[in-house]
This record gives sequence, structure tokens and C-alpha cells, in this order.
Amino acid sequence: MVVEEPIGPLHPAVEAVLRAIDQLRQRPRSHREPDALTAELRALRRGQDLLELEFAATAAQFSRTEEYEEQGSVSPIDWIRHHCKMSSSAVWNSVAVGEHLAELPRSVEAVESGEIGYAHLTLMARTAEALQGSSTAAPFEETELLEKAREFSVGRLWHFCHHLRHALDPEGFTAEQKRATEERSLKLSPCEDGTLLLEGWLDSVGGAALRSALEPLALPHGDHDERGREHRNADALVEIMTHVQDTGSLPQRPHLQVTASLDTLRGLAGSPGGDMEYSLPVSAETVQRLACDGTITRVVLAPESVVIDVGRARRVVAGATRRALSARDGHCRWPHCDRPASWSDAHHVIHWSKGGETDLSNMVLLCHRHHWMAHEGGWQLVQTAEGEVLTVPPRPPGLARAADVDDPVEAARRFAQQLSSPITPPRLAGPALSPPPPLAGQPLSSPPAFSGQALSSPSPLAGEGRVGAPSEAAPRTGADRRVANEPVDEGAGTKVLGDQTDSNLADRPVEHFTQQLTPARAP
Repeated sequence: MVVEEPIGPLHPAVEAVLRAIDQLRQRPRSHREPDALTAELRALRRGQDLLELEFAATAAQFSRTEEYEEQGSVSPIDWIRHHCKMSSSAVWNSVAVGEHLAELPRSVEAVESGEIGYAHLTLMARTAEALQGSSTAAPFEETELLEKAREFSVGRLWHFCHHLRHALDPEGFTAEQKRATEERSLKLSPCEDGTLLLEGWLDSVGGAALRSALEPLALPHGDHDERGREHRNADALVEIMTHVQDTGSLPQRPHLQVTASLDTLRGLAGSPGGDMEYSLPVSAETVQRLACDGTITRVVLAPESVVIDVGRARRVVAGATRRALSARDGHCRWPHCDRPASWSDAHHVIHWSKGGETDLSNMVLLCHRHHWMAHEGGWQLVQTAEGEVLTVPPRPPGLARAADVDDPVEAARRFAQQLSSPITPPRLAGPALSPPPPLAGQPLSSPPAFSGQALSSPSPLAGEGRVGAPSEAAPRTGADRRVANEPVDEGAGTKVLGDQTDSNLADRPVEHFTQQLTPARAP
């Protein structure tokens, strides 16, 4: 056996620890009673946790030097990974813990006393690192996490850390989820023998949708089913594709189950993420998108999370309303998109959790991709007086947003002034329409970049004028935005609607919703 010699001299205390470990490993291991084994396991784990603390502190100190570069490594992480024979993720965990020891003093003491494990501390340090690296996050404080670490297993704490990140940094949480969605990939590589190699990557929501469709069909079927798990998954995927081609529908409608608090559904600051089956917690924007056209079950919980009442499942957009919406719009109303109505969702212009009505004047058909863009993607929809739907990119750099000013009309003027050239609005199917007239004397090439969802109804139907009075401008960060919601309607120009919050919702005795959602209309 070849043992790599240390590069530099070791501290006597480190040499003493290594000698003690050698002595430990020479002890007899046979004929040990179960109670002795359990005691030894706990003691060894605690000793290993303490050594991990020392390693983390040393790794963080090393990462601040230039020694790695002098030895030809590209980074301190790479040097530690190679010379300490570790995985990259394990090195990142150690450096994160070492960098945040000063900010987690009570948690370090809990590890030293054996109240929590080093694995708990790793999750806490990575959470602190993620929040401190975000410009939109609230300050990190270890108290709540430490209380949960004493109570939760490592797996449960990992799940809770996602909820805490959403509560302290909803904007950053959504942006991270958005990046993951935009990085979806699926590579199909035909082989010489006609087989097909699949290589892909899905975000947590996309993965949950796939698993919810595959799981029921990937169970063992009948006697003598000796297929392995991977084999059954592949057969289920082929079965779904074949059935869709033969009949135009799935053999059974898959459902994504999402559990979210009322605060999350309303997008209030400090609310946790939504819990989705087969997935990590999802952002409030994702919950709102799925709730636009899902089935809602009201569940009232006591403070101890005891269920005290369960309401009946209710489809948000009932059959008659959905049929009328499909007949009116015909397809996704996003400019130049012709996804049929059967592959589109009913999008609420003003979300029903914020006081919007579920009627034709407040809904528009959007396909799966464009519905995502109108929620998590940050795009806005604007409708002209002629009924044409225009789109606004999310928060264009340097352009005014409605949340930055008290008067949304002033935001519209400022937006128009900063655009260099007018853009002809995209044209939907039907007779040609002229571009909307100038807004307040300025050439309008696109509407103001409001912070919120889709901001118009699809056609000038009765009931558009029911939007309430403007609310005060709100800070940029967090999900608790209050954007002025009065229509911007100057002459026969473009109408822009902002987010609206229903103050009466706070009085409803509903704490949690469990949503049975049908996502089967993906493009």
C-alpha cells in the first residue's frame, strides 16, 4: 500500500489524533453486544462530526490562500478534491461550513455537544451561503433553523431549508427555479441497430410531472412480472406515447398534488413554498400558475397542523366556463402561437386568490409554455382596445416599472420615452389591426413593465371596468408586491391592468389548500 506523505509538518495534536485512530482500529471487533455496538456507533459519529468541523475550518482557511495556484490547481476546491480524495460536493460543503462558522456559533456548539449532527450544520451553512449571495434576500438568522435541526432529521431539515429560502428570498427562489426550467434538455441519439439513447435533464416541476404520469403505469403488473424498476419506467413511457398517438389522450389523467398555505397562494412575503409530490418545494408563482386552472380542495388546519375540516374538491374553471373560453379564444392567445385550446390553460388576468373573478372577462387561454412565462417567467400581457394581445418582456434593464412610481400612467410615459424605436404589435389570426395610438403624446412601442402576471383581459367584454382603486407602490423584492391596479386607459389606446389584492381574503378561515392539478397539456 502506498501512503502519500504530507506536504508540510503536522501539528502534534493532529499526529496524536492519527495515532489514536490507529490504536482504535486495532481493537477487537468480534463478539460485541448490540448495546455496545449502538453506543460505539454514536460515539464514533460524534467524533467524526468534530473532526469534520476541524476539517471545514482548515479548508476555509486554505481557500483564502494562493497555495493551490502555486501547486498547479485551478482552484482551492480542485486542490482539496484531488489531494484529499473527495467529491466536489463534499468539498463545497466543507468550505461553506468553514466560511460560516462565525455566523453559526450556537449551531456549532450544538454539534460539539451532540445535539445536532454535522450534516445538519452543512445544510444550515449552505442555506446561509445561498441567502447571503442573493441581493434580494432578507438577513439570515440561525435561531429558527437551529430549532428545527434539533427536531428534524437531516432529510426533513433539507426540505425545510427550501421553505425558509422561499420565505426569506422569494424573488431569488423563483429566479433559481426559472433558470432550472430554462435549462431543460432532452437529447435523442439514434443507434446503428435502430435503438434510441435518451439523455436529458428536467427541473423539479418538470420531473414531478413526468413521474406523476409514469408512476401508475410503472408498477408491477400481474403475475410473473420480473422487470426491474428502470425497465418498467421505459415500458411506461412507451405505453403513454403509444396510447396518445392511438387515442389522443393519456390512459389515465395524471395529477400533480400541491399543498400550499393561503399566504403562499396569495404570494405574501415570508410565506413558505408550496409542497409538490415528487418534487422539492416550488415557488408561489408556480403555485399560482397551477391554481389558475386546477382543482382546489380547502383544508383547514389547527395550529398543531391537525386537520379540522376538509372541503369538497372544486374545479377553478368549471366545464361550461371552460367551453365558452375555448370557443371564444380557439387557441393560445400569445402572439403568433397556435396551440389548440385542448393544449392550453385558462389563465386568470387577475388571479382569483387576489380577488380576480373566474369569468370570461378575466381569463385568456395560454399554452403550457406561455402560461409559465406569464407567471414564473415574469412576462406581462397587455391588450389593446381592439382586443389584440401584446407581450412585455420581464423587467427590461433600465426601464421604468410600475412598482417604482406612485402613478402607473407616469410609469407608462417613462417606459415609452426610454424606448428607442416603436415596435409594431404582433398580429393574431383575423383581420389586420392598426397599432395602438400614442400614450400621453408619446410613441408607445410596448406597455409599461409592471411587476406581476398577465395584465389584461383577452377582449373588450363587459365587466372589464370592475378593477378596484389603485394601491400603494411596493418594494421590488419579495412576493408581497402591491402594484397599482387601476386600468391605464388613455383614449382608445392600450389598457394595462396591474396585480390586485383582495383584502377580504384575509378574513376567510382558510389556512391551507391541497390542489389536485392536471398538467397534462404540455407542449
